[in-house]
This record gives sequence, C-alpha cells and structure tokens, in this order.
Amino acid sequence: MKVSDFNYNLPEELIAQTPIKKRDESRLMVLNRKENTIEHKIFKDIIDFLKPGDVLVRNNTKVIPARIYGKKETGANVEFLLLNNIEGDIWESIVRPGNKLHVGTKVIFGDGILKAEILDIMPGGTRKVKFEYEGIFNEILDKIGLMPLPPYIHEELKEKDRYQTVYAKYQGSAAAPTAGLHFTDELLQKLEEKGIIIANVTLHVGIGTFRPVKEETVEAHKMHSEHFYIKQEDADKINKAKEEGRRVIAVGTTSCRVLESIADENTGKVKQIEDDTKIFIYPGYKFKCIDGLITNFHLPESTLLMLVSALAGKDFIIRAYEEAVKERYRFFSFGDAMLIA
Repeated sequence: MKVSDFNYNLPEELIAQTPIKKRDESRLMVLNRKENTIEHKIFKDIIDFLKPGDVLVRNNTKVIPARIYGKKETGANVEFLLLNNIEGDIWESIVRPGNKLHVGTKVIFGDGILKAEILDIMPGGTRKVKFEYEGIFNEILDKIGLMPLPPYIHEELKEKDRYQTVYAKYQGSAAAPTAGLHFTDELLQKLEEKGIIIANVTLHVGIGTFRPVKEETVEAHKMHSEHFYIKQEDADKINKAKEEGRRVIAVGTTSCRVLESIADENTGKVKQIEDDTKIFIYPGYKFKCIDGLITNFHLPESTLLMLVSALAGKDFIIRAYEEAVKERYRFFSFGDAMLIA
C-alpha cells in the first residue's frame, strides 16, 4: 500500500491557526458508515448522534509547556522541546541548534532557575538531558515554558488553556489530544444527563505524532512509542458495554490507539494496565473494541489519516476530506471535527 494513496489537496489557508471562540461551536462532519452518507453539523449537535448507554472514551492527558529557551555557558541561545520523561530528572529532548549541543554541554534557563546537561545523543538525534532545579519541576515549566504547538501553527496562542482539554488531568504530553478540545463542561454534563457514560484513558502524546511518513509504502513505516494507562473503573465501564452490545466511541485517535492496543481479540474487552504502545492502524486492520470515533481532520499522508481510513474506508475518507475542503472546513489541531459512526 502506497503512502501517496493517502494524499489530498489542502489549501494552506484552511489550516486553522487559532482556536474558535467557543469550543463546541466548531463544525462537525458526521460520517455514517452504514448509509455511506455525510452530514454537516455544529460540534454541540454531537449529542443527537450519541445514544444512552454509549461509552465515550476520552484521553485525560495534560500538555506540559515543554518548549523552553535557554543559553549555553558561551551565551549562545538554544531551544529544547521535552519529549518524554525517561526517569527522574532525565528527559529525552529535541534540541536546537543540534550541531552545537554536544555531550557535556550545559545550559541555563530562566535566569538560572533551571539548569541542564546533555548526557547522550539518542537515535534520531534527540538528546538525553539531565535537569537541575530547586522546587517542583512542573511549576518551573509553568513559569518559563511555552506550549509546544504543532509546526504548522504560526500564530501565537494567547490563552494557554485552549491547547488543553477541559478534562486534562495528568501531565505528560508534548501535544494535545485535539479531538477533545471541542468539549465544554456544559456539553459533557448534557451528555451524561442523556445517559452517555464517560470513561478515561491516559496516553501521553509524543511529538512523533507530527512526524511525516518518509517511506514509500505504508507497511515499511515504524511508529513512535507512547506511554499509556487505564484504570480498572474505566475498563469496567467499557467491558460492561461490550457485554451488553452497547457502543464504545473513542474521543480521538489517541484513545482509539490505547483501546485497540489492549483489547481482547475475541471479546474486545480491556483491562487495567500501564504500558507503551507502537500500534500502527491502517486499512486492513480489524477493530476489536471501538465502534465509532470523534476526530479532527488530519495531515495528508499521515498515520492518523491512515487510521481513520481503516475505520471508515479509504475511499469514503478521501471523499469526505475533499468535501471538507470544498465546504471550507478548518483543518488540523485547532480545526473542525469529524464523527465516524
């Protein structure tokens, strides 16, 4: 299967640069797989497409302000992007300029409230970095760090919390689970009042989610690893739905990847677990757990576009994306949403 099969023409002006004023007033494209139909709605209309007893599984990870700017001992400016916490105060980071940051290089951030030393060069050119500080690391990041917005967003984010879901809880992501950005507390309350059950998973999104697929064939691509966990109480909600034939709908590709990584081959049931996943879902994949997906519009030739194509069918997805372009939908992280039901 060729990567180029997952291409589509996207005018640059449709890439959303800022969040819409009200989260739940973004547009919603509804794909009905049984009828092969497309409807155009507003996101808060999603309540009309969910039934009492449906389980909505969301990713409650929290984005850390992982982009930090500092200076070498020579006074030269540097930039770090924290990717994942290896252990203790040791992190994997993307560093710029990479050719100037060798093993042993020391860096100062925020007038000395945070210091770092390069310990090792990792595969792919990232660095293993050890930090020194007094106090609480996340509080220091809140003071000096910036939200690690995707490379296609060029506008400044005026409100930090708009790159967080309203239910973000556990810190650790270098990117937001963007399908969840459309929900408000009020909408979630209305969904629960209707009888829709909310379950949580936690997957810390890595910056690898933005890395392009460089191979010519889909099968040759190797996925980056991401850390996740799910609690027993959430597994129980999902498993009861599977037993009773009720729908499990993932909020975002990250929630989908957690569920499909751990679901039983025959029953689709899941269990409490903490692990890493490199699952790569593309057409031909047989879904074990999820029955529907809420997602944003994804980059051409991306693994995420391949995942939604596996669920809805490649031809149907490409047709939907072409219609989204024609209808002037907003694309990517701050863009509009799609429900595949």
